[in-house]
Amino acid sequence: MDSSTRQAAIIGRLQQDGRVEVAALAAALATSEVTIRRDLDVLADGGALRRVRGGAVSLLLRGEELPFALRDVEAAEAKARIAAAVAGLVRDGEAVIVDSGTTGLAVARALAGRRITAVPLSLPAAVALAGDPAVTLLLPGGAPRYGEGSLVGPLTEASLAGLRCDTVVLSCCGLSPEGGVTAHDLQDAAVKRAALRSATRVVLVAEGAKFARTALAVVCPVTAVDVLVTDTTAPAAALAALADAGVQVVRA
Repeated sequence: MDSSTRQAAIIGRLQQDGRVEVAALAAALATSEVTIRRDLDVLADGGALRRVRGGAVSLLLRGEELPFALRDVEAAEAKARIAAAVAGLVRDGEAVIVDSGTTGLAVARALAGRRITAVPLSLPAAVALAGDPAVTLLLPGGAPRYGEGSLVGPLTEASLAGLRCDTVVLSCCGLSPEGGVTAHDLQDAAVKRAALRSATRVVLVAEGAKFARTALAVVCPVTAVDVLVTDTTAPAAALAALADAGVQVVRA
């Protein structure tokens, strides 16, 4: 089991129980206590937990998202496959809004160097897209969220209102056929809705784990999505329901 898988398992136990013990984790994950202590130190540095004698306690509220740095390594291979599939859906010459979040960052990396006009909704995505002269970069205004770099607020929403783009690549924190597309942060959800209004085609990116999560703010119903790009872990029943709702499903 690699470090990112172990750390995801540790986070899962913390979110369920609020506290973990080194010895119990080592037995459950079939590794050494030294390795578990190292994983806990990494997660503590990322702000997900606080070390206590013999283990750790969670610093995350129930339903709260993980810090960006930890999410960036979570399911990294699946996000890269999703991003490559999205890049295959985008034609040269398109104007594309690239959403925030770690999957949005993966998409920005996959689109770097393409002959497109890109409107990134986060500072990390802007940096990823700025390294090649083929990309025409349009930066919306707004205030970056601390720790996330996502652009939020009325300036971002007003910037998007003045644009008409071909595609928005939308990320999410939770997804279900019944509950729709959801996000943890209210300001982030408002920017996502503004991006939807400014694009002709909506491409939603979500790894399979997102189907097991629900966040506070509703972004849109699934009927607002044209294409979903997900991975092979997405539940078949949910994908069938999305297809019945008119969503084109692409599994990467």
